[in-house]
Amino acid sequence: MAITPVQDSRQLLARMAASRQLSSLDADTLAKLPLHSEEEILRWLADEYGLSFTTLEDVEPDRQILSLFPARILLKEELLPLQRVNGAVEVATSRLFATQGFDALKTLTGLNLKPVLASTEAIQREIKKRLGVGADTIGTLDEEKGLQVLDENAEGNDLDSGEEDEASIIRFVNQVLKDAIELRASDVHLEPFEDEFRIRYRIDGELQEVPVPAQLKRFQPAIVSRVKILSHLNIAEKRLPQDGRIKVRIEQAEVDIRVSVIPMLHGEAVVMRLLRQNSTLRGLGEIGMNQRELEHFQHVLGMPHGIILVTGPTGSGKTSTLYTALNEINDAVRKIITVEDPVEYQLKGVNQIQVNEKSGLTFARGLRSILRHDPDVILIGEIRDAETAQIAVQASLTGHLVFSTLHTNDAPGALTRLVDMGVEPYLVASSLEAVLAQRLVRVLCPHCKQADNSATAQTLKAKLGIAADKVIFKSVGCRECRNTGFFGRHAIFEWMDTDEEIRQLILKSASTDQIRNAARRAGMTTLAEDGWRLVAAGVTTVEEVLSVTTAKEVERSQKVESGETAASLAVAR
Repeated sequence: MAITPVQDSRQLLARMAASRQLSSLDADTLAKLPLHSEEEILRWLADEYGLSFTTLEDVEPDRQILSLFPARILLKEELLPLQRVNGAVEVATSRLFATQGFDALKTLTGLNLKPVLASTEAIQREIKKRLGVGADTIGTLDEEKGLQVLDENAEGNDLDSGEEDEASIIRFVNQVLKDAIELRASDVHLEPFEDEFRIRYRIDGELQEVPVPAQLKRFQPAIVSRVKILSHLNIAEKRLPQDGRIKVRIEQAEVDIRVSVIPMLHGEAVVMRLLRQNSTLRGLGEIGMNQRELEHFQHVLGMPHGIILVTGPTGSGKTSTLYTALNEINDAVRKIITVEDPVEYQLKGVNQIQVNEKSGLTFARGLRSILRHDPDVILIGEIRDAETAQIAVQASLTGHLVFSTLHTNDAPGALTRLVDMGVEPYLVASSLEAVLAQRLVRVLCPHCKQADNSATAQTLKAKLGIAADKVIFKSVGCRECRNTGFFGRHAIFEWMDTDEEIRQLILKSASTDQIRNAARRAGMTTLAEDGWRLVAAGVTTVEEVLSVTTAKEVERSQKVESGETAASLAVAR
């Protein structure tokens, strides 16, 4: 049964009364008023009791004042000291009637405190920003629940049980992982330097530094050791690189974490790649392809055999695109087998093999074995060497539809790359059906993006062939996007079919430029041109497209006179 706004407001009032944000008398009064959010209720309380209300967006807490108060109490009671005004220290709180926190601070500091109302979310955000992620676990043994670490050899082993004697380091590592997962980070970087231990999250492809407690540096060895224990690595080995994995569950979602530990000058650095196992796959029509590319992709999915390659750098969404394609053709009449490192998504009805280099299960060995399992469709996580490339080509020539990824700058480069790896040109020409190159550009935050009506923007529209009446946008930055101006990412694509002309060029060992020109004549849209489509649609910015495409791509895609180059575009920027 759907919850009505009235029921929502009653639940909110009950929760606020239970946490002593409200008195029972105020809750009864507010139940009769059309107030449905915590902020609206707190604003009403501020007016009723003659207090101030703040969103904390434009307030910069005084660091000197903040240092006077114990972090343990601030974190536990969700209090944030702001500034000294007329002899009193203003302290942000959402719990007007929970006075024990104020009483404790007054007793410890002897200062006169004045409450200022702010929402719980705003206070928690600013406390994390000012005191750092995991400040409560570094200095205290406060209980922190919510992240369950799964040991594959002991299912259900909960290392975050919240027992009184549980080490703070355990909770700190768990909190960092929990925070990264909630912020949609793809990677967590733990980096040792001479005087600090830095933590950064890669969110939407960009590294963002995370505020951490100032005393974190002295806990560096313990934090790295904890990660090693979770990854089943040798904690005594500090001179050689090590690789491992962690599997965690948070709020019913499983995340597979690939861990890499490498010795650096000032200690061991750790990078953890987060792979969400339960991510929902979108349909092929929902991944943002232009109509031409979508129709061509759907056509090759119906082919009985051949190779379809997806190219691009690490982290450009290649595997997600391939999984979407597999999901499209996954039915009861096809046998689909994958060989991957790692298995990023678990697809129902698809046989998936995890590569294990240590035990000798490589891409090539796994691929040779699965050919004896009577597959119709094969997915190879990546073509890394000549042996894998040769077997993939042979599999396609013997009646299998083969999908794989390759690291090249664009679609035409994949053909010459296969030849360079030792595959005979005639085999490439006869087996390769299509190549899809892709990149990911950040999507403008819908809450703060602004129309760009500057003279530079008008010049850019003319250079890029964008209609004059189209509005292009610029990034700004707000609370919702962590002041980056972007939230989420969108793919741009470059689709190339291997038609008869291109097959002949492959047989002649033609250069990448010659193949590219032939593909352009056949209607191929470059990565940069597809990017300009998103710019015109208000999805991303010109700078974002330029950041993921090369100068040549930009030059080829400009709808300007032949004498102009990408350098002129850079000047216009």
